Amino acid sequence: MDIRPIVAALGRHRIATSLIVLEIALACAVLCNACFLIAERLALMRIDSGIDAPSLAVVALRGCDGCVDADVNARALAAIRGLPGVQAAGVLNATPFGIRAGDAGVTLDAEGRHFGGVPHFYAFSRDAIETLGLQPSQGQGFEAADFQPIDNFLPLDAQVWITEAFAAHLWPGEPAVGREFWMGEYHFRVAGLVPHFARPNPGRSENGVAGAQWSVVVPVRDEAQSGVYALRADPLDLPRLAIAARDAVAAAVPEAVIDMDQSRPLSDLRARYFERDRAMAWLLLGVIAAMLLVTALGIVGLASFWVQQRTRQIGIRRALGATRGDILRYFQLENFLLAGLGIALGMALAYGGNLLLMRHFELPRLPLSYLPLGAALLWLLGQAAVLGPALRAAAISPAIATRSA
Repeated sequence: MDIRPIVAALGRHRIATSLIVLEIALACAVLCNACFLIAERLALMRIDSGIDAPSLAVVALRGCDGCVDADVNARALAAIRGLPGVQAAGVLNATPFGIRAGDAGVTLDAEGRHFGGVPHFYAFSRDAIETLGLQPSQGQGFEAADFQPIDNFLPLDAQVWITEAFAAHLWPGEPAVGREFWMGEYHFRVAGLVPHFARPNPGRSENGVAGAQWSVVVPVRDEAQSGVYALRADPLDLPRLAIAARDAVAAAVPEAVIDMDQSRPLSDLRARYFERDRAMAWLLLGVIAAMLLVTALGIVGLASFWVQQRTRQIGIRRALGATRGDILRYFQLENFLLAGLGIALGMALAYGGNLLLMRHFELPRLPLSYLPLGAALLWLLGQAAVLGPALRAAAISPAIATRSA
């Protein structure tokens, strides 16, 4: 079909044409970025925490003025381990989806010239590591001598495990075991890599989704810290034992204040942590649906107006031999051209919008695959929206058109 009459007709209605093109462009930009954000949120919600959360629970103390760590740990751990059904328990400084304990920037040289990123530092006792079930996929486990006291924040010189994601970030394509990094005066050597271990705030740290598994595990002695205790049990018994452990620690360390908000099964902490992401995904789905509905209604309204306005023209074409299929294809092709202009502009807007999101929300770059998917959806939407008015136009008989002229 010759598109020159269509282009000429659109040129005579520049304002209406421009408005519908802008509407489609805005829908394309919102659709691509919203779908990308939803995919990012869903991927984050499926993150592999690296631990068996349904088998783990946490008891956290909010404070214990004047307490001695070794004494508090001894009483708290004895109370937890004394509960029938508890398989293991240990003291640590933080857990995934719990209270954040130690984010810190690291460098790849002692002079601090080459910045490496901001991981989260977990400080675990031997019992805590066994309770969480962490094991290196490369390198070696910790020796007894690796568990040291803490000097202010962490041991000054320590063997550590890091996640494979953080190792790939620090030394892409290179072996990481045996490498060194620094955090000011603190010096660390990579003894092993763990496949996965999420930081307490995956997706919401300084490095966003990319740094969700930038974690460092530092071995420390039992008495080096206190206040957070992990326990492992059968998943069927865990809800009961989580409450029992909280009550047992409260009775064993009456001078401490139990953090009721953080003392619960890890699966509960995880579900609560992602509530905001789940709500955001639903909100974005609502925005997409509303935007597509408004765009479809705009196309239907404009196409219906043009059909009404062109009744005489359609009748003349039918009288000259145009078939119903010709009239139907005319309006579908017209909409295809309008959608094409809007999508081309919308892709540029989508890319610009993604740059803003990257700058303000630490999001990765919008994959190019989202652009053709968004374009295809809007083209289909446009064809579906214009189908009704186009069928009404095709049903106009030459006689009726002549009488209405």
